[in-house]
Amino acid sequence: MAKTIGNPLSWLLQGAETTGHHISETVGEMGSEGVRDLPQARDLSMDDIIHSLAAGLEDFAACRSDAMFLVLFYPLIGIALIVMSLSMNLLPLIVPMIMGFAILGPVAAIGLYEMSKRREEGLEPRWVDAFSVIRSPSFGAILVLGLYLAALFVIWLVAADMIYSRTLGPEPPASIASFATDVLTTRAGWIMAIAGGAVGAVFAFAALAMSIVSFPLLLDRHVGLPVAVATSIRVMRKNPVVCMTWGALVGSALVIGAIPFLAGLIIVVPVLGHATWHLYRRAVQ
Repeated sequence: MAKTIGNPLSWLLQGAETTGHHISETVGEMGSEGVRDLPQARDLSMDDIIHSLAAGLEDFAACRSDAMFLVLFYPLIGIALIVMSLSMNLLPLIVPMIMGFAILGPVAAIGLYEMSKRREEGLEPRWVDAFSVIRSPSFGAILVLGLYLAALFVIWLVAADMIYSRTLGPEPPASIASFATDVLTTRAGWIMAIAGGAVGAVFAFAALAMSIVSFPLLLDRHVGLPVAVATSIRVMRKNPVVCMTWGALVGSALVIGAIPFLAGLIIVVPVLGHATWHLYRRAVQ
């Protein structure tokens, strides 16, 4: 029987049917099996961090231009936030915004996990392959977890603003120079820096515990969001020193990458993203 091209109405109906089927699969994946079916967490050592970073560098070298293209928006968004902060007298929130990138990092690296996975399978990764995560049955769970981290980032900014208001504020600083002087030379500035660092560490720890392996796990296996987060927390509890070292390394690398007008993030983010995939392979049985 001869096939016809069809008309726009039929295309629309077929697209709606496919989208509905995908949404139903996504909702089912978000619940998945119970906590009793958690994947097993392995014991990690500092060697695992070294090997994961080496593998991340290898992946970055293999698909450097594609990876850099994917994360180019990352420093651009950061620069836009900084410019907006300066124009809206939100200067004290610039540093918390930069530090908060560590909270949102796992979300930005989703496409990089997919590229590492394809390269692991012997396929030639391309930047368009990173968007195949949208077709994953776990995409809904990935999206929800990303929204959780985004909410955590917003709460951190609110907390940072409250700390500033109770120390150097509530009036905005007159200039960047005067703000830096107040932070470095006044008692209130020292209190703000210490309190902000301590509270920020709590937020960073919470984000790390939730996401150290959850995003790669959701991308790799058909598990639900509760299982992915519980597995991530289990890895953290079983390997606290290694996981905290990894978190400190990620945070330090993001800060260093942010110094040259955030341009260094174009290299730092892909390397850490690929390395996170390999750390997940070593952390989860």
